[in-house]
This record gives sequence, structure tokens and C-alpha cells, in this order.
Amino acid sequence: MTTTIALITGANKGIGFETARQLGARGVTVLAGARDEARGRQAERALREALGEGAEVRFVPLDVTDAKSVREAADWIDREYGRLDILVNNAGIAVGGGAPSQTDLDAMREVYETNVFGVIIVTNAMLPLLRRAPAARIVNVSSEVGSITSMTDPAGPLAQMPASLAYPSSKSALNMVTAIYARELRDTPIKVNAANPGYTATDLNGHSGFRSVAEGAEASVHLATLDADGPSGILWGHLWSAGGPSDAYGPLPW
Repeated sequence: MTTTIALITGANKGIGFETARQLGARGVTVLAGARDEARGRQAERALREALGEGAEVRFVPLDVTDAKSVREAADWIDREYGRLDILVNNAGIAVGGGAPSQTDLDAMREVYETNVFGVIIVTNAMLPLLRRAPAARIVNVSSEVGSITSMTDPAGPLAQMPASLAYPSSKSALNMVTAIYARELRDTPIKVNAANPGYTATDLNGHSGFRSVAEGAEASVHLATLDADGPSGILWGHLWSAGGPSDAYGPLPW
């Protein structure tokens, strides 16, 4: 089997769907993970229609917060393909909000279950399959709001954002998760990086972002298809700076 096999979590809409579409357009076999079967099947059909004849797209039932669901997905991929070349941990949520002093801990726990613990559950379950690939890539979809440096720069645009706690801190935690996995796997061909889509218009932010989903998926696709000399253990993607170009990409500070 010579095709590249990619699993994208939360692939039924938004950046996840577009990441699946862009990878599929490169000839990658797309495994579209989604926890809702009806939406997952709909995404599978839409991706096949968008990619045309010959594209291989398959829906995979996958709830990243449910260890049994993740294990069943890994077992299915093992039976069907025997390995995994690309894992894009895209599934993420943002609930709650408001001032940190008013944080609802139940909402914060819910965010961490998906954005942090879910990534760990999925990565650990898929790692044996990723190790079988010649040179696997793991992409954790993070955010510039998880960059402590960017969020605390008074001259930067992120300093003007509301000071909510759950979502930004979950992405800061995800950045550390990324760095530590990269360190564990540094002597292997596997590369582990965090992607910053930028402020992209999705359901997560009520479509208030100024970037399209096509633009938002670019960072994930880039990191998922890195050459052997590409980096590992970095946060990379859209660079939002006051007065800077709107299409700038590169490493972001932790």
C-alpha cells in the first residue's frame, strides 16, 4: 500500500473538514473522524463529492473524550490499513467565557476534556500505528491565544482580546503536550507540531474570524506534509501582528 493515510478528528465541519478536503486533494486517503454519525456520514459524502472520482474518504466514528470509542477507531484502522501516516488532532471546543475570576469550573473541565485530554487519548491510541509508517506526522491544532508570549505582549493585537481562561489555557497546555511528545519522539522519523490556523471564521467563534476555513486549514496541511528536514516541536502557522501582512506564516513563540 503506497497511499498516505490521514486521520482528522472533528472532520465533519469547519477547519477539520477543510483539512480533510485539502489533504484528499493531494491524493491522501482521508479518515474523517466525527462523534456524530449522521454528521460524519454527511461529511464523508460531501468530501467525496468535492474531491471527485477516485478519492478515498471514509467516516470513522470517533469521540475523542471516550477512550472506548478511540480504541475502537484505532483497532478499525489497524484492521483496514495496518498503519497511520498522519494524525491531525483537530477536534476542539470553546465553552464558557467571561473574566477569569468568574470561570465556571465545569465548563473549564469540559474544554480540557476535548482540547487537552482528548488529544492525549487519541495520540496514545494511534501511536503504535504511526510508528509503523515510514515517517509519520502528528499535528495538534492549537491557537495563537495559547501563546503566552503573544497574549502578554501589550503591543500585539491579542492583548486586546477578552481575558477568558478556559480556551486559551487549554491551548497553552496543548502546546506543552506537543513539545513533550516531540521530545519523546525526537529520535524517530515522527514529527509532532502544533498548528495555528489564525482567527478563522468557524462555529467555535460564531463565524467572527477574519480568515476563511481554507486559509485556516493551511497550517495543518503544511505540518502534516512536512519533508524529512522539517521541524518538530514547534507552534507554526498564521502570524497576526499589528500592521503586518495578512498572509504571513511562520513559527510562533510559546
